[in-house]
Amino acid sequence: MVDATLRSPAIPAVASPRKAKSSLRRAMGRKSTIAFLMALPLILLITVLVLYPALYSLYLATLNKGMTRFVGFGNFQFLFKRETFWMVVQQSCIFAITAVIFKAIIGFIIAHLVHNIPDKGQRKWRGMLLVPWVIPPAMSCLAWLWLFDPSYSAFNWLLSFINVGPIPWTGDAYWARFSVILVNVWIGSPFFMIMYLAALKSVPEQLYEAAAIDGANWWQRMWYVTLPMMRNIIAITALFSLIVTFANFDIVQILTDGGPIDKTHVFATWAFRVGIRSVDIPQGAAVSLFMVPILAVAAVIILRDITKRGNEA
Repeated sequence: MVDATLRSPAIPAVASPRKAKSSLRRAMGRKSTIAFLMALPLILLITVLVLYPALYSLYLATLNKGMTRFVGFGNFQFLFKRETFWMVVQQSCIFAITAVIFKAIIGFIIAHLVHNIPDKGQRKWRGMLLVPWVIPPAMSCLAWLWLFDPSYSAFNWLLSFINVGPIPWTGDAYWARFSVILVNVWIGSPFFMIMYLAALKSVPEQLYEAAAIDGANWWQRMWYVTLPMMRNIIAITALFSLIVTFANFDIVQILTDGGPIDKTHVFATWAFRVGIRSVDIPQGAAVSLFMVPILAVAAVIILRDITKRGNEA
């Protein structure tokens, strides 16, 4: 009896590690745990490459030009008083929204054309149409810069056959804006095309057959079958493209360098001009951070609409 009494307190000490091991084993067996562990390297990479620079830029934006004194929101207040800054805000919105709309329309049309091609020929067309998106933007922008050259423009040479005078593609504010939007649309449309093509292939053929039996024409099938089935993909693709287009740097920098007279500057190029060339890094950080609230509002509106449709379904 005495021996049993003395030995009984030692039982929990032996059982505890076993319980811990079994709990750990059960946790490792869950799909959510495995998914988290597999995503952990990417989470760490995003933390190092995205979160840390974002927080550091927020810190820089609160310093003076010499980065020796805390000024709070002084840089933002200074920006709000500059006419050039508000011009950049306007140009960034026009550039991003116009480019995304045209990329979505062109990508939607091309996706439908490719979708109607027999399966044997689709792979060849998909590969060729993806070339503008696959080529590094800096390289393709150099080619476009030669096409827009004021003296040797291939476009102006073609227009001369129909008696149209030379167009200052990058020398006039209107045409310079048109040129950077055109190049952005040319580069980004294939991304929309491939996303929409994948969405089209996921639409069940039975829905089209049922609509045809009900007497629906091509437009009605498009409006009542295709678009509702693709709405989430359209919204997500537009949001992603809007974020990337707002932060675009290379197209404007290579084609116009923000000119003429700062008429084509967007957030990224203006932040580079102010922060690097003018050696005012806190001011440049403040310019780049101004994109965050604009994109946050757009993201909230689009994602709320997607969530609302998901709940209704």
